[in-house]
Amino acid sequence: MGAIPTQRETVSLASDAPAHECAPPRTEANPAADVLPCAEAHAALPGSSLAPGTARAVLRDALAEWAERALPGTEHLTDRLTGDAVVVVSELVTNAVVHAGTEVELACRLEPMTGALVVEVLDHHPSRAPRDASAEASYEASEYGRGLRLVAALSESWGVTYRTGAKTVWARLPAQGESAADAREAYVGERALRVAEILAPEPQRVEQDREWLNRGALSFLAEASDLLAGQLDENLVAALAGQLIVPRLADWCAVWLEDELTGRGGWAADGTGGTGPRLARVWHSSENRIEDLRQALEKEPPRPTDPARPGPAAFPWPGDALGPRGTHGAALAYRLTAGGRPLGTLVIGRSGVLCFPDEITGLVEDLSRRVALAIGAARQYARQATISAVLQRGLLPGAVAEIPGMRSALVYEPCDKGGPSGDFYDLFPAGDGRWCFAVGDVQGKGPEAAVVIGLARPWLRLLAREGYRVADVLDRLNQLLLDDATEAADAAARSLASAGGRPMAPGDGPQTRFLSLLYGELAPFDGGVRCTLASAGHPLPLLLGSGGEVRTAAHPQTLLGVVEDATYTSETFELRSGDSLLCVTDGVTERRSGSRQFDDEDGLADALAGCAGLDAELIAERIKRLVHEFGVRPPEDDLALLVLQAE
Repeated sequence: MGAIPTQRETVSLASDAPAHECAPPRTEANPAADVLPCAEAHAALPGSSLAPGTARAVLRDALAEWAERALPGTEHLTDRLTGDAVVVVSELVTNAVVHAGTEVELACRLEPMTGALVVEVLDHHPSRAPRDASAEASYEASEYGRGLRLVAALSESWGVTYRTGAKTVWARLPAQGESAADAREAYVGERALRVAEILAPEPQRVEQDREWLNRGALSFLAEASDLLAGQLDENLVAALAGQLIVPRLADWCAVWLEDELTGRGGWAADGTGGTGPRLARVWHSSENRIEDLRQALEKEPPRPTDPARPGPAAFPWPGDALGPRGTHGAALAYRLTAGGRPLGTLVIGRSGVLCFPDEITGLVEDLSRRVALAIGAARQYARQATISAVLQRGLLPGAVAEIPGMRSALVYEPCDKGGPSGDFYDLFPAGDGRWCFAVGDVQGKGPEAAVVIGLARPWLRLLAREGYRVADVLDRLNQLLLDDATEAADAAARSLASAGGRPMAPGDGPQTRFLSLLYGELAPFDGGVRCTLASAGHPLPLLLGSGGEVRTAAHPQTLLGVVEDATYTSETFELRSGDSLLCVTDGVTERRSGSRQFDDEDGLADALAGCAGLDAELIAERIKRLVHEFGVRPPEDDLALLVLQAE
């Protein structure tokens, strides 16, 4: 949304109308209209099903930036007030969009003195007649007026303001401690669960189902979607599904998850045989019935005759597990499918009824689709995380070599951003009494980084073991990266020609492959270790003497993979007993705290100087701790550091 304005300024996404035009007039019946200096945000929303989600995002962004800028009144903001406001905005926008069927405007402002939050939704089509509220609700429940009961429950005051050609529905949510707080239910921690509790019908009162569906089903599904979409573990998705359904829509429910490899849960084509799915979650409105119900359901898992059919389908009633009050009832099974792939089965049950109302079965079917999508997304994330972990393990050495006469310590913390890290390291024997080490950083992350590391690391080892010296190794690795990039460009050109000259989409062409690398060779001798190293576009290594003095141990040179026929040079020095060499990636030197970086004004050298007298492991641990403590937020880049110390 961009920067949220302060005081009486406004933000507009698709309209130039100022936010104060949406404000209800100041009257005794409308205390929310008292004009006070306050933080405001304003946005136009599309007249579609995306509007409620967009409205929730606008409000969250506004509140977050107001709090970050410490605007007047933000000291009253709490998680509870924020959650209430998100729900109220969702309900007001949902009603306005459904009623108007066109673009609406959203305004929100924070009163600086009281901390109360006022939200307003303006509809430019106030004369459009609503649906007949007296008509009997069908399977497609009437949507006009949904959620206003919820708005009334969460707000201190709310109402409707009419103007020529416009209508505004507004609500004022008091800060914690104001009088309306006593009228609300206790906060249960999860926004969507609290919404469902407010809207939920009492169990086994079928006559209330229709009224609840007419007023709250749209909000329930919207908030359930938000909650499920944020989960990256399929077992948590199953657990949340149970808590969303029980006791709001059913007395109990169970979720089976099918095998990830087969995607069929072990069923044969006729629905029989196989090992069956895994019972991931059982939930009952009475906790002391959960274990008995679980045991009964494990004995008789669902066996759908048509695995592709989403449901609902009848499910045998587990009466013996539900006690004397649960001897009979109705149970339905819903297949969980996403992308044409079956993922599991959701079963719900109600005691004391012959069948579920059609409105409930339809709502649970909608919810089951969202549960299936969330499970599918969680599995996709798990697959991607597994692939990344396997790639990462394959790109790094299985063990770090031990060097006679030296101690070494390594810290490696990849920043998980959906793919392999761009940082890598190596320490290996090169033969003839030599050991080689490397600390590198590839431009980018993910598959492109994996390609470069997959080229560089084995070639470093091969060239070193063939007897090439440090500068020669960098010369050849630089040429290798350039040759590989040229081959990739040629392949892309041939592909473009074969496609008739069709322009490539962004990201389809060859990627430039840059590599910063610190590479060195160690040769122990009596009394110390001779070190020869070179830095190609990499943070320079620091040498800590036994007396606490610190100096750089190399001079800067060009990145690898940039300049054709570049010639690299190396430097040689000796590490005596107690001397330590620190090699890092830019995740250390460029660690940020606001506009400052960790290595500003020789910050890394000062930190290393304070490590005089420590062994290699303690130096590595101290530098890592100082890097983490430098900023409030966790590091946003990969972090790698290597300490080599002469004994």
